[in-house]
This record gives sequence, C-alpha cells and structure tokens, in this order.
Amino acid sequence: MPHRAALVSGTLFALAAGLMWGLVFIAPLLLPQYPALLLSFGRYLAFGLIALPLAWLDRARVAELTPADWLEAAKLALIGNLLYYVLLAAAIQRAGGPLPTMIIGTLPVVIAVSSNLRDHARDGRLPWLKLLPSLLLIGSGIALVNRSEWQQLQADADPLRYATGALLAVGAVACWTWYPMRNADWLRGHPDRSPSTWSTAQGIATLPLAAVGYAVFWAVAPEGLPMPFGPTPGPFIALMAAIGLFASWLGTLCWNEASQRLPTTLAGQLIVFETLSALAYAFVLRGHAPAPTALLGIVLLMVGVAWALRARPVRPAGAVSAGPA
Repeated sequence: MPHRAALVSGTLFALAAGLMWGLVFIAPLLLPQYPALLLSFGRYLAFGLIALPLAWLDRARVAELTPADWLEAAKLALIGNLLYYVLLAAAIQRAGGPLPTMIIGTLPVVIAVSSNLRDHARDGRLPWLKLLPSLLLIGSGIALVNRSEWQQLQADADPLRYATGALLAVGAVACWTWYPMRNADWLRGHPDRSPSTWSTAQGIATLPLAAVGYAVFWAVAPEGLPMPFGPTPGPFIALMAAIGLFASWLGTLCWNEASQRLPTTLAGQLIVFETLSALAYAFVLRGHAPAPTALLGIVLLMVGVAWALRARPVRPAGAVSAGPA
C-alpha cells in the first residue's frame, strides 16, 4: 500500500488529469462538422509537435530510453491515444455528449476489476464483495442517463446512429482499459524514470503515427471537406493546440505521476474525475442543467465510485511490493 503522502499527491495528480482530459469530450461538440479521424489526427499531431521542444530540453533523460521503451511508447500512443480518441469522438458525434461520457465513466470499475485479476500479485487484491455494490450502482447510473438521453433525442434521433455511438464508446473503454495497465507496468517497473520524460516520449512516439494518419486522411478526404484544416481553420487549430498541450501532454504527465504513486486498481478508479469533468462541460455547452433522471444517474455514478474507493487492496502474505511505496 502507498504511504499517505503518496496517496494524497497521487489523488491530486489524478484530479488534475481528469479536469484536463474532460476537455477532449467537448471538441467533437464544438466542431461537429469535423470527422472523428481528423479530430484524432489533429489532436495528436499537435501533441507530437508540442513534445518536440520538450524532448530537446529533456534530451539527457530521453536519450536513456531503450528501443524497447520506444516500442512500448508507440504501442501506448497507437491504442491509448489515436484509436481511443477516434472511437470516442465518433461516439460523441453519433450519440451526443452525456451517454458516451457515462459509458467511459465505467472505466474506474472496469480497470479496477481488470487490474484485480491481472495485477494482484504486485498491487494486492481488492475484495470482490466490496466491488460488487459499486458495479451495480454505476450500471444503474448508466441506465438512467441512457433513458434520459433517449427521451430527449427520441423525436429526431436515429436509433441506429445512437446505438452505434454507444458501441463505439464501448470500444473506447476497451482501449483505455488496456492503456493505463500497460502504462502503469512501465512506470512501476521504472521507478527511477521521470513521468514527465515518459509523457514526452509518448508524444514523440505519437507524432509519426499522427502525421502519417493525417496525410492519408488528407489524400482520401470526403468531397466538400476543405483540407488541410477543415471548414473553420482558426478554431480547429486553436482547439487542437489547446487539447494537445493541456489534455495530451500535461494530462498524461499528471496521470503518469499518479500512476507511479498509486496501485493500478486505485488509480484506475480515479478516472471518475475525467467523467465528471466531461459531463459538467457537456451540460455547460448545452446551456442547461441535466434532467432529473440524468442527474440521478450521475449521482449513482459518483456514489458507486466512492464506494469502490473505500476498498483497499489486500496484499498476499509474503508478497513483495513493486515500485515506490
């Protein structure tokens, strides 16, 4: 188990990451005329370009990374960055903001359960009976928000489009269940390495993938979509730069700091800060408060994750802690 100071600082870093990551949920709502692929490639092209001068300033520590480290950074960039955001942006454009956000809101418990099965020898095992109430509460919360959103959209919504959005959001959950566990593996296995260096390395690894993806999309862009920056170049460039800096680099840095301090089962549950931030931003953009049913669903989500946070991993007798205390 982490010391209290590590627990507090790790939680604060996770909160900061969540506040910044919530910004990525509003980009598809602010730029609805932009395809999800263009939003994803644009965001991570900005992330990679921002990482270049940071890598130069941190070149001594970046040079210490091995080819195996760069390969891992590339895998994390492809699945946890590009593919995740393509799926998320497409889901939001099809189903609106709140429902995909609530599906992403299952990540705290999905990651906790997955890590409980996978990482219990390193981080300890969460008692399953203490996780069950949180699973039921979060599932109920998602069902209520889904019911509320469907009632609001029923008059003019395409059921197939709405269902497709929900499935895309489930795919995003799968990507971001894999990402934090693999990312934590590297960070916990390299406690002497700087989380900021690892954040920058992921940006550098993302750059060629995003650049190639952007070039290919430009070549096959739908007719009528002006390239390279779409129908509103100024807002697109400004928004991509903002989320590239704050959500991608700084958010990843804060998450790396949290992951290096906390067991993966606990850190994963703190992704709820992203969900709550994204819901708040989405309803602010709508200009009104959530409907009572949706509000009840959000409350159930919060209670469910708070319940899960009460559980503490139990380390098997004789197990040796990995990473920093």
